Amino acid sequence: MSREARLVALMTSRFADGLAVGSDLVEAAENAVGQALSRLSGQADLVCFFICGDDPDDVARAGQAAMKLAPEAHVIGCSATGVIGDGQGVELTPAVSAWAATMEGARLTTFALETLAAEDKFVVVGLPERGGDDHVAILLSDPYSFPTDAFVERSIDVLGDLPLIGGLANGLQGRGSVRLFADGEIYTEGAIGVLISGPVKVSTVVSQGCRPIGPSMVVTASEDNLLLELAGQPALARLEDIVSELDEDDRELVASGLQIGLAMDEYAERHERGDFLIRGVIGIDPEREAVAIGDIVEIGRTVRFQVRDAATADEDLYDLLDAHREELGRVDGALLFSCNGRGSAMFGTADHDPVALRDTLGPIGVAGFFAAGEVGPVAGHNHVHGFTASVLVFSSAASGS
Repeated sequence: MSREARLVALMTSRFADGLAVGSDLVEAAENAVGQALSRLSGQADLVCFFICGDDPDDVARAGQAAMKLAPEAHVIGCSATGVIGDGQGVELTPAVSAWAATMEGARLTTFALETLAAEDKFVVVGLPERGGDDHVAILLSDPYSFPTDAFVERSIDVLGDLPLIGGLANGLQGRGSVRLFADGEIYTEGAIGVLISGPVKVSTVVSQGCRPIGPSMVVTASEDNLLLELAGQPALARLEDIVSELDEDDRELVASGLQIGLAMDEYAERHERGDFLIRGVIGIDPEREAVAIGDIVEIGRTVRFQVRDAATADEDLYDLLDAHREELGRVDGALLFSCNGRGSAMFGTADHDPVALRDTLGPIGVAGFFAAGEVGPVAGHNHVHGFTASVLVFSSAASGS
């Protein structure tokens, strides 16, 4: 579809996006948000924007300008090292992307989270009240000040089965340069987001982009994040046996970043691609013949080693989106939170993930950012991921989730 045809299609949409590139971030923010708002079929109820800029103060001014453009809408946003909009990605370059939605009848509740010290632990405050028709919460956090991993992993304790989706914000200057925005306020730490409730239909897609190698194995001995035994044998010996049987290309993938999958359904007859929560292999302990991974795994859990490359990640995302489109029918809009390790670093182009959404879901309004970690549910449980594309999809039906 040509750019002109896509613009015509978006002109009558309930979801629309915009993108502006330029060193004047205030002008870029006004341009990007203006594009998104002008393409909507009605008044905006929710606006999301994402800003990549060198100077945190410039980012803050741009965010303030963006929030003023939609005074009647709920507005959230964050800084990033790259943004996504208008069917493309822009990395490490001053730019602003925006997304606007008309969701008649929906109930939107923005929130800001912070952590407070309470005796020997931290308590997260600022969570919105839950309702019976809540569908999803978008979460944008500062990874330097907010315990996103711990909060997301334990979200079921306070949020029940509410899906969380979003990403860890960042800035080009790293720590201290993150800026978060919510309904006119600017935050330099914590997390912000919006709870979406009422007569809307939303769903999530989390593409982890990995391919299994070797067999599935049961953890027969472990200690914290160390795998000591797999299927009754030393974990390191099992790994060496698997690697020895790989071809040269897969051995290179193992060397560049081995992963491990934790089976989400222990009762499945087989565990193939997409059946696992992916975590990184972070080291080995030769003396104990152990393998260290980025999670704690209990004895009895089924695991399978994994590799990730551009071809596998491409196939995984397209397959998941195709299946999602067939299940949902018409899709109207989406928010995309893509890892900053994807884009040009993985695919050679920053456009891969937004193009994949356009190819599979059609000429819909899509915007997002390149995150320092992605939030999304796998098998009904919320997790923080790396190297994923986490997508929040809005479809036409007015009930369910």
